[in-house]
Amino acid sequence: MDGAAVLDAIRQRADVVETHAHRGDATVVVTREALPRVLALCRDEPALAFDMLMDLTAVDYLKYPGREDGPRFEVVYHLYSLAHNHRVRVKTRVDEDDAVVPSAVGLWPSANWFEREVWDMFGVRFSGHPNLVRLLLYEEFVGHPLRKDYPIERRQPLIGPAQ
Repeated sequence: MDGAAVLDAIRQRADVVETHAHRGDATVVVTREALPRVLALCRDEPALAFDMLMDLTAVDYLKYPGREDGPRFEVVYHLYSLAHNHRVRVKTRVDEDDAVVPSAVGLWPSANWFEREVWDMFGVRFSGHPNLVRLLLYEEFVGHPLRKDYPIERRQPLIGPAQ
């Protein structure tokens, strides 16, 4: 099954905002509400069988040309099927004011650390996550350093070892 067939199979069974296969990368964009159903479909449908969550990340589109009026963030899932040797990228758009996405830990346990990293770096929360705490930075760190408006010269408090 090629990328176009994967996109068609998802489009037939789920509400999809848009799809594209730019340079061979099959991408489907879904609403936040449809995301859990689409991810479950990708994993459980035998013709798709995306059994591996390869990566989960986010993109900050603050001041990106052409995206000034759209949602600030996109949460991006890269899925791979070992059985069929095909892949797909699933995206959902998230507003800055309500940066919460349903957790995928129930589908792929590896999402646990990926979601914690996205929370730590971008500030996007994952509802239903079993332990959404910072992964890369210490708890007293202020802000989310991969946001485009994070001041790179910002000083953080120095934290010593707990006594």
